[in-house]
Amino acid sequence: MKVLANDGISRSGIELLEDAGFEVIVTKVAQEQLPKFLNEEKIEVICVRSATKIRKELIDACPSLKIIGRGGVGMDNIDVDYARKKSLHVINTPTASSSSVAELVFAHLFGGVRYLYDSNRNMPLTGDTEFKDLKKNYSGGSELRGKTLGIIGMGRIGSEVAKIALGIGMKVIGSDDHVGETNITLEFYNDQVVQVPIKTEPIGDLIKHSDFITLHVPAQNKPLLGKMEFDQMKDGVGIINTSRGGVIDEVALVEALADGKVSFAGLDVFENEPTPAVQILMDQRISLSPHIGAATKEAQERIGIELAQQIISIYQKETA
Repeated sequence: MKVLANDGISRSGIELLEDAGFEVIVTKVAQEQLPKFLNEEKIEVICVRSATKIRKELIDACPSLKIIGRGGVGMDNIDVDYARKKSLHVINTPTASSSSVAELVFAHLFGGVRYLYDSNRNMPLTGDTEFKDLKKNYSGGSELRGKTLGIIGMGRIGSEVAKIALGIGMKVIGSDDHVGETNITLEFYNDQVVQVPIKTEPIGDLIKHSDFITLHVPAQNKPLLGKMEFDQMKDGVGIINTSRGGVIDEVALVEALADGKVSFAGLDVFENEPTPAVQILMDQRISLSPHIGAATKEAQERIGIELAQQIISIYQKETA
């Protein structure tokens, strides 16, 4: 039984699979070469992240495939419904990267309210000649404590974001199409536990009441936040997107940044990945990262283990 981890897999995941009798191949195969490679090697399981695409044509061309594993949450790079109609198992790792993404949200937030995204660009250029001017420019920051964070999408990642927000003294409001109320569990030293109930509300209400807004939703057919939504927000709101490109209208975002409606934005995902728009990359009011939400050592370890355990479980059930 062969597993191709085309976008990589953690050593712990490899060891679990090998101990269960699988041969794990970690060679990176180019997208256009995948059908030939999968057929020649008789690959039964392919594991991918976001780089490799598993579309209808590939599924049809590779009859040996039995399992498609996505290391991460979103599966928009896989034709999931079609694969399942063809009796393939399609799995992902919805819990493994939640903490990593949530922490990146706050990396952008903390950097945003203290202008670090801009300071880090300008200090190397003029820090030795314009130190006092730069100090004056960046001395008007604000605290997150006491501010209201609106979380659009109260799934696993949104809930992890809420935990951190509550932990640093922020007020939290959420919006979700499926979740009406959720309990956020805060765990402290000596096994102390506090539960905080959060009721969700429509996006239209959330955007009016939030000092900062962060999105944690799957890919959308159209942006959730566009010009109309920006116009309804508080002046000086901060926007963070670590979910999927396209859930924010980037043209409207740039306009809202230019007129001061939005004070700063933090983007880990973009409409045109892997070639983000130049006006986004060059805007000094945007904190930028290259889709690294789940890219921590800890998350990748958990992802590899979770994928391996699911693959092993599927085979055990089918051979029982």
